[in-house]
Amino acid sequence: MFNRYLEIDEWKIIEKGFDPARQEMSESIFSIGNGRMGQRANFEEAYSGETLQGNYVAGVYYPDKTKVGWWKNGYPEYFAKVLNACNWIGINIEVDGVELDLAKLPTEDFVRMLDMQKGTLHRSFVVNLDASKKLKVEATRFVSLVNDEVGLIKYSVTPLNFSGTIKCTPYLDFDVTNADANWDDKFWEPIAANAEEGTAYVQSRTKKTAFEVGVAMRYDWSTGAIDELLNTDSSTKEAYAENSFEASIKEGETSTLYKYVAVLSSMNHPAADLEKNANVVVEMTQQKGFEPMLEEHIEAWAKRWETSDIIVEGDASAQQGIRFNIFQLNQTFTGVDERLNIGPKGFTGEKYGGSTYWDTEAYCLPFYLATADPEIAKNLLYYRYKHLPKAIENAEKLGFTDGAALYPMVTMNGEECHNEWEITFE
Repeated sequence: MFNRYLEIDEWKIIEKGFDPARQEMSESIFSIGNGRMGQRANFEEAYSGETLQGNYVAGVYYPDKTKVGWWKNGYPEYFAKVLNACNWIGINIEVDGVELDLAKLPTEDFVRMLDMQKGTLHRSFVVNLDASKKLKVEATRFVSLVNDEVGLIKYSVTPLNFSGTIKCTPYLDFDVTNADANWDDKFWEPIAANAEEGTAYVQSRTKKTAFEVGVAMRYDWSTGAIDELLNTDSSTKEAYAENSFEASIKEGETSTLYKYVAVLSSMNHPAADLEKNANVVVEMTQQKGFEPMLEEHIEAWAKRWETSDIIVEGDASAQQGIRFNIFQLNQTFTGVDERLNIGPKGFTGEKYGGSTYWDTEAYCLPFYLATADPEIAKNLLYYRYKHLPKAIENAEKLGFTDGAALYPMVTMNGEECHNEWEITFE
């Protein structure tokens, strides 16, 4: 019998109760994106259980050397993969010396919710720090649909039956790997990591393809009263930068950490300017603030739903299902960049490598033709048009001449990179 663990809701995906055995599955289902970047629904705080960290920057890829026991004519030398990039959501939390880790501490009233109408990921729970202390946590995050280079987090804590001290450590971690690396290689080499009070920055470059990604961070701390932060600090190590501080938290009073992040790539900025530009973007985001940024993000999603929603009456499960598909399409590809396309699993994980597959036009183009500005559908077709020279090269590898073209089954730049080449021409 089918074991449903997600609630039926016409606009939301809701998980009630935390089951560590389902964590990686939920990280996929509750993923968020804005076309330019996206991420799995990993926890902000430390989690020592089974998890697949995933933060992705569209278009930034690595040609992972193919691993097979034989070679055939035209067999591709690599499988292109969109990489796990900087983990920018991280916020380590300690309360009265106890690290917040849901793999180690019992929880109550756990709810994880993906609001498809608003494009937000929300999580709330009560954690038992010890036999007597209960802490309520609420976290909301989104990657802006208006400014597609920024992500924002609102992380709130409320001591339910005690007062104490909290230590918060928001950080940026670019020391990351891909679980699906064919040869267990690291795909990034660190370029910079620095931190000052209230700010941090990391930058790395992909090996072979030389894409560079720079990530800048700032934070605010807000409580019901004006308290000075204690023991503020900042530190770095290779590919990692953090800030940390301590603050008093009072019984029944909610305290909130706002984390603002800018993620910029050399696809859109000169590599030498990434740090400067990322700091400008994150400063503007901090000055604007979480709530105004959230409001404009929700408005942008409302406009998307005006033209792309499908209404199913009398079947809430079917309504939820079709909206989930529409949501995934709209958050995976926004049509603003003709160099980007639609990975088969969007920003939900590493499966299929985030590459462009042969059937985008067959299955996805009609959706954008029917629901979006014509320029968006045009950019999908222009993506293929620009790859025609590579399609001719693909055909030449199999002995064809005189301009014969073989479009790839799987690609990043127009060159075939599927790891079972024979499938592509049979």
